[in-house]
Amino acid sequence: MLNASSSCRNKRWSLTGMTALVTGGTKGIGYAVVEELAGLGARVHTCARNESELQACKRNWESKGFQVSCSVCDVTSQAQRKKLMEIVSSEFNGKLNVLVNNVGTYIKKPTTEYTGEDYASVMGANLESTYNLCQLGHPLLKASGFGSIIFMSSISGVVAVDVGSLYGVSKGAMNQLAKNLACEWAKDNIRTNSVAPWFIRTPLIEPVANIAKDNIEAQFAWSIDPSLEIGFHCRDRGIFRF
Repeated sequence: MLNASSSCRNKRWSLTGMTALVTGGTKGIGYAVVEELAGLGARVHTCARNESELQACKRNWESKGFQVSCSVCDVTSQAQRKKLMEIVSSEFNGKLNVLVNNVGTYIKKPTTEYTGEDYASVMGANLESTYNLCQLGHPLLKASGFGSIIFMSSISGVVAVDVGSLYGVSKGAMNQLAKNLACEWAKDNIRTNSVAPWFIRTPLIEPVANIAKDNIEAQFAWSIDPSLEIGFHCRDRGIFRF
């Protein structure tokens, strides 16, 4: 596992003095990103809906010497998103270097069976919350002098797959948002990037992991590129340093 002192020896990637907000940091990819950024010296704030999970993670991070603070937030709530950014602004003196929009949800159904409630749930968590957090975070990112927004997208938002069309739509829209903000906010020294992983073994993807392995198209893709195996969130987290 990472620890603050050993990770920061590599000065090329040192994030000492920088600040970051990672949404949904208690499990899966979000947890790995918190560890990566904090391990490189950044001060990190993360949020989740479950208080007990947050505190358990916080104790673990403190034992490693990481500078991580936490707050309870359901990012699908506009009021809670606003409160989250107020907490971050107060904690980091009105400046934020990195915003990682990690929270997302997935509902596995055939397209013909999605309901209006399903649509609202997926788009609310994956797109609306992300969009609004970028709006709320813009003044802090601009004030830092060098801001970076990272969108946790998916391969489903880049290429067509035969499962989870609603999820793919939300991630495709997220990728377009990243492109638009890259153009619009470049003048403010804010850069934006989407990370679009293949299947990563997290609680979110477990319901479809076996289905993907049984799928003929997936088997063909894996036969061409063995790197398309179902990954583990700790393996590729270094990409978030950039």
